Amino acid sequence: MKHLSQEKLAEVVKNLRKKKNLTQEQLSETTGINRQMIGRLENKEYMPSILQLEKLAHVLDFDISDLYADTEPLVYTAFRSSGMSEEEKNGIDHMLEMMIASRQQILLRKAMLHE
Repeated sequence: MKHLSQEKLAEVVKNLRKKKNLTQEQLSETTGINRQMIGRLENKEYMPSILQLEKLAHVLDFDISDLYADTEPLVYTAFRSSGMSEEEKNGIDHMLEMMIASRQQILLRKAMLHE
């Protein structure tokens, strides 16, 4: 099973940030991601949201699909403050809708195949 590798992400972000001569503060200003979160990301202590990951990929010019690894995934739980942007809230709502629709399709297929 493929999953997003926190190790690859940390390495890519740190190396590309340095290659582009950006400080964590400058990357923070460009992406809108808190500077402390960028430091934690580079230390493998933080996984960004999907929107944040897309912003990092755009600014640092890397392909998100290169960050996937073929191992068992770790489970991440994010506790977010009420400071979430509308774009992030909409993204989470969309992701949950997709997950529910996928689950409904699985249940429907199982019912049709009498599994």
